[in-house]
Amino acid sequence: MTEMNFRSRSFLLSHVQRILDFYDKSVDPEGGFYHCYKDDGTVYDSHTRHLVSSTRFIFNYAKGYLYFGKDDYLKRTRHGLDYIRNTHRNPKTGGYAWAIYDGKIVDDTNHCYGLAFVMLAYACALRIGIEEAREWLRETYDLMEKHFWLKEKGLYASEATSDWQLNDYRGQNDNMHAFEAMLAAYEATNADIYLERAKTLAKVMTESSEELHYQIWEHYHLDWTPDFEYNKDVRTNNFRPWGVQTGHQTQWAKLLLILDRHDPQPWHLERAIRLFDRAMKCGWDEKNGGLVYGYRLDGSLYDGDKHFWVQCESFATAALLGDRLKDEKYWEWYDKIWDYSWKYFVDHQYGAWYRILTPVNEKYSDEKSPAGKVDYHTMGVCYEVLNVIDNE
Repeated sequence: MTEMNFRSRSFLLSHVQRILDFYDKSVDPEGGFYHCYKDDGTVYDSHTRHLVSSTRFIFNYAKGYLYFGKDDYLKRTRHGLDYIRNTHRNPKTGGYAWAIYDGKIVDDTNHCYGLAFVMLAYACALRIGIEEAREWLRETYDLMEKHFWLKEKGLYASEATSDWQLNDYRGQNDNMHAFEAMLAAYEATNADIYLERAKTLAKVMTESSEELHYQIWEHYHLDWTPDFEYNKDVRTNNFRPWGVQTGHQTQWAKLLLILDRHDPQPWHLERAIRLFDRAMKCGWDEKNGGLVYGYRLDGSLYDGDKHFWVQCESFATAALLGDRLKDEKYWEWYDKIWDYSWKYFVDHQYGAWYRILTPVNEKYSDEKSPAGKVDYHTMGVCYEVLNVIDNE
């Protein structure tokens, strides 16, 4: 295989374009997008709609329009917004349905994780001039404030019924993506309310990492003490996996570095370095290559599968650290993770990335993009790396 220059802007932009091309037939004329794709791009389930995919598609096309200027991407962004406003959103409660099948709501649970992506979608839409999204963005912030915000803790709760009765689960993942959404909202509006919330989430959610050897745990009890038993040995919950997640450690590091652009604080960089370095030490598979899905607090292997998003979030963080520190060690990690991903995860025949591989880098199935994926991670991190690469 030809050696690639992964530090090239032209490479990153062409890679993003090829991923967008894979989803070229995503638009469902009846509303929204098709969410489930085989390796060759065939839609294998035309009925299912998931809030995470519905919003991530908006992210994909809004960012695509921002970088490539194609009118079709603007039209697709508006098409996606219509669907989440008119089908996912409940006008009576303000909530957003988690899952829809054949146009009918099959899961009306309200998830903070889902609303974070609603905010992200609106922020991206606003960035490309869809002015109505400004009001929708604040509307969603206020909705999260009213129903999920735990003022005394400085964090969000995770899940509520359709009539907004909270359950007892508390999690970092909801707060990490809320943090991401707040940063995007601030960058789209320059409104301090979003930056202040991002600062609070970052400080509260990551400060306990020092007590856990610079690692952020996934699950918590009602009082926000770590729940080390929740979903232990359960391998089927994509949104609430057990263990220290390699990709979440590096994703938090990435987001801390983005926050630091807007609110420079020494601890942002210090914590990002420690989170990333620990993740590389425990997460890299020396035998087979790639970063594993999860490990235990002591660093021993828990889940050796390789997930696409873990690789790309990690190489993006490596690039940001390499740029910030002017340290070639992090750029070497960037190239190393990209080289592995290019060899095993990128589909050079049809485009986009495979979702999950075995510990020895073999595919489990030909379902490249089930509901929830849509390659938001792979394109999003390329855009982030473009922020720190200025060479061709």
